[in-house]
This record gives sequence, C-alpha cells and structure tokens, in this order.
Amino acid sequence: METTYQAHATAVIDEGCTIGTGTRIWHFSHLMTGCTVGNDCTIGQNVVISPEVVIGNRVKIQNNVSVYTGVTCEDEVFLGPSCVFTNVINPRSAIVRKHEFQPTHVEKGATIGANATIICGCRIGRYAMVGAGAVVTKDIPPYALVVGNPARQTGWISEYGYRLTFDNQNIAVCAESGETYQLTEAGTVCKLTEE
Repeated sequence: METTYQAHATAVIDEGCTIGTGTRIWHFSHLMTGCTVGNDCTIGQNVVISPEVVIGNRVKIQNNVSVYTGVTCEDEVFLGPSCVFTNVINPRSAIVRKHEFQPTHVEKGATIGANATIICGCRIGRYAMVGAGAVVTKDIPPYALVVGNPARQTGWISEYGYRLTFDNQNIAVCAESGETYQLTEAGTVCKLTEE
C-alpha cells in the first residue's frame, strides 16, 4: 500500500499508527503504535510520539520533543525544540502509575516555546503562547502570553503572535493582520473580526 506521508529512512514507525497525507517525519523519530498524526504535519528530528497521542492537522513539532500518552494537540499547534510534556504528577521508577496518566490538551494554534515544560493535567487555550523555558503548572486561557517558572501571564497575544495592547474601550488590533480583539469583563479575550 502506498503511503501518503514522507518519512526519513531512520524514522521508526510502529504498526498501528495513523498518519495523515502530506506529513513529513524526519531523522531518528519514533511514532508508536496507536498514535494519530493529522495531515500536513512536520515531525522534526528525534521526536517520540507515544501510544494514544492525538496530533491534529498542520502541527509542527520541532527537534527533540517527546509527546507522551495523554497529550492531545489540536490543529496548527507549534511545539518548540526540546519542549517537555509529562503525564504523571508523582513519578517513581519502582512504582507503575500508567493508570494515573493525566491528560494534557493543547488547543488550536497554541505555541509552546523551546525548552518549556508542561506539567500534566493542564489545558493550554487557543492561540496561547508559552514562552521559552516556561514551566506550565495550571491551565492557560486562550490568547494568553505566559513566561517564567512557574509560568505567569504577562499579557495577551494575537493569532499572528503579536502582543495585544488594549485601549480604554478594551479593544486591541493585531499589528500584522489588522484583526480586532476585545478584553471582556470576565477577563478573557475574544476575536471580533472573523477570517
């Protein structure tokens, strides 16, 4: 059967993986039985995608990322080089805790920066941006910009990755796209203009 994706000769792809059309898998990566990878994804060098992981369409996973069981990444997520996911809160070598895996969900368009660590059980909102080296220990709202250890919100970010500055009417415009965003009374951000 003809494959509809490209994989480097050194990549290991176990039987039972689902891999979408147009996806590219680079050197020394390992996709394990039962994982799902969408269409038009880029899987960098030395990436591991564990069983039951779900990766959406047009996701970019940079080099040296391990995506462990329990992680779901929606469409257009960016995982920066060497970012880290966990799936157990209190791991011990001598104690099996596979039944205690906690899910991590990365929503559409979110970015996780290089060397960031995502503690399991967190949800990262749509188009949120996690700065390089940040340690995420709790849920991140959509469009939030977070940095540091532990990660703290320092602002809001547009779908194009630009910091949003809100006026006295709680309206901000993306510097690149011209799209308009509103800071709500509930302290969340929503996009007012649609594509």
